[in-house]
Amino acid sequence: MANNLRFQVVEEAFKKRALDVPVPEERPSEYFGKYVFNKQKMFRYLPSDIYEKMIDVMDNGARLDRSIADAVADGMKKWAMEMGVTHYTHWFQPLTEGTAEKHDAFVEHDGKGGMIETFSGKLLVQQEPDASSFPNGGIRNTFEARGYSAWDPTSPVFIIDDTLCIPTIFIAYTGEALDYKAPLLRALHAVGKAAKDVCQYFYDDVTKVQVNLGWEQEYFLVDEGLYSARPDLVMTGRTLMGHESAKNQQMDDHYFGTIPDRVQAFMKDLEIQALELAIPVKTRHNEVAPNQFELAPVFEECNLAVDHNMLLMSLMKKVARNHGFRVLLHEKPFDGINGSGKHNNWSLSADNGVLLHAPGKTPEENLRFVTFIVETLMAVYRHNGLLKASIMSATNALRLGGNEAPPAIISSFLGTQLTELLDHIEQSDKNELFNLKGKQGMEIDIPQIPDLIVDNTDRNRTSPFAFTGNRFEFRAPGSTANCASAMIALNAAMAEALNSFKERVDKKISEYSENSESTAKIHAILEVLKEDIKTCKPIRFDGNGYSEEWVKEAAQRGLDVEKSCPVIFERYLDESSVKMFESTKVMNRKELEARNEVKWETYVKTVQIEARVLGDLAMNHIIPVATHYQSQLIKNVQGMKDIFPLEKAERLSIRNMKLIEEIAERTEKIEQLVEELTDARKVANRIENIHERAIVYHDTVEPHMSAIRYEADKLELIVEDGLWTLPKYRELLFIR
Repeated sequence: MANNLRFQVVEEAFKKRALDVPVPEERPSEYFGKYVFNKQKMFRYLPSDIYEKMIDVMDNGARLDRSIADAVADGMKKWAMEMGVTHYTHWFQPLTEGTAEKHDAFVEHDGKGGMIETFSGKLLVQQEPDASSFPNGGIRNTFEARGYSAWDPTSPVFIIDDTLCIPTIFIAYTGEALDYKAPLLRALHAVGKAAKDVCQYFYDDVTKVQVNLGWEQEYFLVDEGLYSARPDLVMTGRTLMGHESAKNQQMDDHYFGTIPDRVQAFMKDLEIQALELAIPVKTRHNEVAPNQFELAPVFEECNLAVDHNMLLMSLMKKVARNHGFRVLLHEKPFDGINGSGKHNNWSLSADNGVLLHAPGKTPEENLRFVTFIVETLMAVYRHNGLLKASIMSATNALRLGGNEAPPAIISSFLGTQLTELLDHIEQSDKNELFNLKGKQGMEIDIPQIPDLIVDNTDRNRTSPFAFTGNRFEFRAPGSTANCASAMIALNAAMAEALNSFKERVDKKISEYSENSESTAKIHAILEVLKEDIKTCKPIRFDGNGYSEEWVKEAAQRGLDVEKSCPVIFERYLDESSVKMFESTKVMNRKELEARNEVKWETYVKTVQIEARVLGDLAMNHIIPVATHYQSQLIKNVQGMKDIFPLEKAERLSIRNMKLIEEIAERTEKIEQLVEELTDARKVANRIENIHERAIVYHDTVEPHMSAIRYEADKLELIVEDGLWTLPKYRELLFIR
C-alpha cells in the first residue's frame, strides 16, 4: 500500500503541466499599479487641496491632519468600489514574521431598516486589534487586550481580491510598538535626519535623505502532491530527514539555466500580479540549488520596499498553488544544498540626486563618498553583534555558513581599491583631498566583443556585508524574514554613527578657526575620518569567510563569533544597543526586552514543533517501514534454509543478515534517541525563564534531532525503495 501510494503521488506530481497564463494586452508600464491608490489616483479622486496636503505628508514628512481623513477615505472608497471592492482591512506586520488583517465590509445601518456603503476617516486612520493575541513579550496581558493600528500614509493602500488593504503600524494601548513598521519608520526618520545634517557639509541644497532598499528573494518550488506527502514540509517548512540525492547542485547546471516551462508560467503569473500591485519586479532566474529560484525588484524607498516584500511573499504562496506548486521560503528546506536568503541591498540618496555611497567626480564629492563609507563601517563595527542578532532565527541559523550563505560573523568586504584608499588616508600625515579611479576598460581579444567596463570592486560571496560599487549588500538576512528587522538595526546604528561624526567634526572645526571656513571643514572631516578608519579597521575583511582561520582571527579582532541563536539575541540588550536605540528614539528598553522575549519564545516553539514532528516521523514512519523490510529479509533468510543446504544458505544470506542486523541496531538507536529527545524537551519545558529555556533547547534538544536524522537517513539507503513512504530528495528536487 505504501509503495502504491508514494509512487502514485510522485506520478501525479510529474503529470502536472504549465498552466496557460492570461497575459494582459497592455505593456507592463500601463497596468503597473492597477490595484494601488497611488498619486495618480489620488489626483483623480481627491479634492485638489486634500491632494496637496497628502503629497506634503508623503513626500515631505508633514504630520497627517486628521481633519482631511474623511475626504481621503471618501475618495478611496469611491475608487475601491469602482474596482469591485466590498471590504477594507488594516494590514500590519506583527512580530510573527508575517502579516495580519481583519476584514470589515463597507456597510452600516441607514436608520431606515436598510444598509448603506460607508467608509469614514476614523476607520481609515485608526482601529483596535486585540494586542494580547499577538506576540508582545509581556507588554500586553490577556486581560489587557487593547492595541491600535494606525494608517501609514507613506505606503499606498492596495486591493487584494475584494478587499482594500491599508498599511498600518501596530502599537499597544500603552504606546509601545508591537510590530516591525513602527520602529522601522522611526529608524528611517533618525538616519534621514542624521544623514541630511552630514550632507550639508558637502551640499547646500540637500533637504532630505532617503534610505533605499533592494531585496533579492530566493525560494524553492516543490510539487504540491509531494509536499503534501511530507509531514515535515507541511508542519515545519523543511525536511527533517532525507538522504541527499546522488545528483543535486554539484554540476552547477541549474544556476542561470533554462527555466522549466511550469516554473516560467508561475513566474509570469506572479510578475503580472506583482506589477498590478506596483511591486517593481525585474529579475528572475534559476538559483544554484535544484528547484531554487530568485526574484528581485528595482530598488525602492525602504519602508515601501519592506511592505512590498511582505506582500510578495504572500502573493507567491497563492500563485504557486494555482500552478500545482508550493513555495518553500524556509532558509534551509533541504540538507546538503544551498539554503535561501534575502540579500538586502542598502544605500542612502539625497534629494539633489546624489547617491551617497557612490564615488563622485570631484575631490570634494569623493570626500563625501568616503565619509559615508567609513561611517557605515563604524555603524557595522560598533554593532556587529546586534546586526547578527537582527538576522538570526532558528531557521536562518541552519543556513548561515553553509554553501553560499555568509558565515555567522559580521564583516565587511570593500575591495582592493577602496581598502587601499582608506589605508592611505589613515597613514597620511596631511589633510589633503584625493581622487578615485573610476570604472576601467578591459580589452577582450575577440574583435567582435566590445571592451568591458570593470567595476572598482570585485565581489566576495562569503562576506555578510559587502560593498558593491554604490551600495552595501547585506547578504545575511534569511528568506522568511521581514526585511525590517535588519533595516531597523542597520539604520539606527547608521544614525548613531553619523550623529557622532557630526558632533566631533563640528568640535574640530572650531579648532581650525585660523583657517578659512572651507579649509577648516575639510581638515576637520579628514581628522575624524582618520580616527574612524583606524577604529573600525577590524570589521574590514576581504578574505575567505568560510575558513577556520577567519573564525580565530575574528575573535582576536573583537568581533562577535557566537553561534548559539538564543545567546546571539542577547545582543539586543547590550548596554551599547539599548543606548543606541534610545538615543535615536527607535525603541526603548521596554520594547527591546519585549522583543527579545518574543524572539526566545519563537525559537523555542520552532525547535519544539520540529522535535515533535521528527519524533512522530521516526516512530510512525521510519521504524515501521524499516522493521517491515527487516521482516521480509528474515523470511528470505528462513526460506533459504528451507531450500538450500545449511552451509550454502548461510553463505547466500550473509548480505541479508548484515542488513537485518544493521536495521535492528539503527531502529534501536532511533527509539533510544527519540526517548532522549522527549525527555530533553520535558526538562526544558519545566524551565520558566524563556531565555534559559531557549538556551537549553539549543544545547540539549537540537543535538538529538541531528542524531535521529543521521540514523533515519542511513535507513533510507537500506530499505527497499518501494516501501519508503516519504518522497525522496531525488523526487522533491527536480521539477518535470
